[in-house]
Amino acid sequence: MAISILGHNYIGGRRSGQGAVTQRSVSAATGEAHPLPFLEATGAEIDAAVAAAEAAFGQYRQMPAARRADFLDTIAEELEALGEDFLPDTMRETGLPAARLLGERARTSNQLRLFGKVLRRGDFYGARIDIALPERQPMPCPDVRQYKIGIGPVAVFGASNFPLAFSVAGGDTASALAAGCPVVVKAHAGHLVTSEIVADAIERAVKRCAMPAGVFNMIYGDRVGKQLVQAPGIKAVGFTGSLQGGRALCDLAAARPEPIPVFAEMSSVNPIFILPQVIEQRGASIATELAASVNMGCGQLCTNPGIVIGVRSPQFTLFLERLRTAFAAHAPQIMLNGAVLANYQAATRRMSELDGVRVLVTAEAGPHQAAPYLFQGEPSLLADPSAPLEDEMFGPATVVVEVGSHAELLAFARGMRGHLTATVLGERAELLEQQELMSCLEERVGRLLVNGFPTGLEVCDAMVHGGPYPATSDARGTSVGSAAIDRFLRPVCFQNYPDELLPQALRKANPLGLLRLVNGEQTRAAG
Repeated sequence: MAISILGHNYIGGRRSGQGAVTQRSVSAATGEAHPLPFLEATGAEIDAAVAAAEAAFGQYRQMPAARRADFLDTIAEELEALGEDFLPDTMRETGLPAARLLGERARTSNQLRLFGKVLRRGDFYGARIDIALPERQPMPCPDVRQYKIGIGPVAVFGASNFPLAFSVAGGDTASALAAGCPVVVKAHAGHLVTSEIVADAIERAVKRCAMPAGVFNMIYGDRVGKQLVQAPGIKAVGFTGSLQGGRALCDLAAARPEPIPVFAEMSSVNPIFILPQVIEQRGASIATELAASVNMGCGQLCTNPGIVIGVRSPQFTLFLERLRTAFAAHAPQIMLNGAVLANYQAATRRMSELDGVRVLVTAEAGPHQAAPYLFQGEPSLLADPSAPLEDEMFGPATVVVEVGSHAELLAFARGMRGHLTATVLGERAELLEQQELMSCLEERVGRLLVNGFPTGLEVCDAMVHGGPYPATSDARGTSVGSAAIDRFLRPVCFQNYPDELLPQALRKANPLGLLRLVNGEQTRAAG
């Protein structure tokens, strides 16, 4: 498929390039700028994009869920129809290899289709029906029925580390569209060409499925975020990025005359707890697998293991030596862009200069490359709130802490920040003795793993990619898995409504065969 790039914003099914401020797509490996300028959206263009989304909302949210499902499937088809033509541009912008990008494209298509399945089975409606009980004493019970509808237009901020799966057609966009919410996407500056290629694919799907023109909009620019979040027509925000960026969006959204929810995934070091018996049994393989997990994708994954904790013993000391050897086998890698590299270098420099931390492994890195780092920290730092052991370094780096006792390990678990994941490595017998540890971790993370590594995220119904602050701004949601749609839905209740006026999902006949809660009992029968 021939790919042409214009560099103009997407507003209501048309391209618009009114602004004079430009951005450039930059090579991750060389820093060389793409010759085509991308025009930053003006204030008027931002307003127009939001207005287009508002205009589309009423029609789009009321479409049969099956039509929205077909639309999501068609976006997936259009992404797949790109074949390998998108690879040169995306590889140049991100430094990611072809195999990784093809796998990510498959993940992006799969999650679009997953939301299509959710729409067709109808459980997202959350239909609840309490049939009238006119004879009930001391007071009659009215007929009350509830289901969920889209919250309204959603602003989506593309992430740097997944140019496909967490960007223009990524999980936030897919779940918002599934919920019946048009989107205004802010393209990420780190992959501008890729964003346009994907936006074109979505626009082709819009036309093929005869969707309202404003169901998808995309704007360029580093300075457009504030106006976008504060636009009255925007009713929710999806964001994946830094803690600083996520907090800024949360503050902007809270300061609006009408505050809106921000679902921001922001910061996590995904601690790994290693129990004594497993070190004796599988220390060598754990060292190799852990080093591979930390260095996967140059460590630029939200689930990258950033801190490893074990109890001091001769076996743990041997494990640490094996981990040093395994880490030293990993070479520096190209990072996504200059900003990500600069932040990583600053974070590893702060860690290197911290009293009580020593560098066990690093390497000489070339320009635009990130050197892997293995640090060892003193146990006292775990209890020091000023120490950055739980600060995300976002790169191929981790800190190992060898505590003096299981009580110290448990104390850290009790007091640690919120994270996306926590992992416990142990033999079955010792795992069964760790109920207190497991209970602590349930309260602090969104996903708890046993004998695995958190990198490599399955997109499925049961997945949770969220967690308490600062992992996310709202621990009740997930940005991966079919439950991600819930973030962009709100409940509506109908009391004493004539059946023919009710939404189809709540009518007595239940023609869609939806799973519903009727007078407290789950049923697919007529309500």
